[in-house]
Amino acid sequence: MSTLQKLSLALVGTAVLLMSANPAGAVSLTKGGSIPIAGEGQYTNIEGATTINFNTGTTTDPNGFVTYSATNGIVQGSVDSQYATPFGDTTKYLTVAPQGVQANGKDIAGNTGNETITFAKAINYFGLYWGSIDAYNFVDVYSGGNLLKTFSGADVPGAPANGAQSGSANNVYVNLLADTGETFDKVVLRSTGLAFETDNHSYRLASVPEPTATLGLLAFGIMSAGSFVKRKSKLV
Repeated sequence: MSTLQKLSLALVGTAVLLMSANPAGAVSLTKGGSIPIAGEGQYTNIEGATTINFNTGTTTDPNGFVTYSATNGIVQGSVDSQYATPFGDTTKYLTVAPQGVQANGKDIAGNTGNETITFAKAINYFGLYWGSIDAYNFVDVYSGGNLLKTFSGADVPGAPANGAQSGSANNVYVNLLADTGETFDKVVLRSTGLAFETDNHSYRLASVPEPTATLGLLAFGIMSAGSFVKRKSKLV
């Protein structure tokens, strides 16, 4: 096999690796956010992110890229044994409860079991102000229908995840960050107990090279390598 053939196979192999991105575990969870804003809690401190704060009572995304599966979980204030406002937040927020749970014969807010947040374009960041964190609150991160990672309240650094409704230790702004070159397109918030309360959701669109562009660059590399080998052979 010639040097050029070996080099060509190596570059094609690299192309296959580049096109099979998003391995499981390609997302990490960190905590951090803005200094709390009076009456609204914490917001993201990630540059270039867009925020949905539910203050209008809707899940409307200003860019039109985000779809929420349910809106019956947008509430304000606290109701004993149902949901509690995130610490320092007096505005509207989102709550998720186990499916079908009722109180006094009536459905409680957000009792769809989960909230699926779908993005029309790939993102590399999602953040949320997570109130009264519980170990039975879960966040699932997907890409192209594949589950990349599941985080529970117990995964939030420093949070006791015991449902405490006051103080900054258990009311935290959480960042989900994709590894370099990775993306995701769906986040599912779910809870097996009462309840999962969040506000000030933020996301950032990813900038990903088109596969054709990537292959084009690789093809150029192959051609250039071939020319180099030919020139070198003439000098020998």
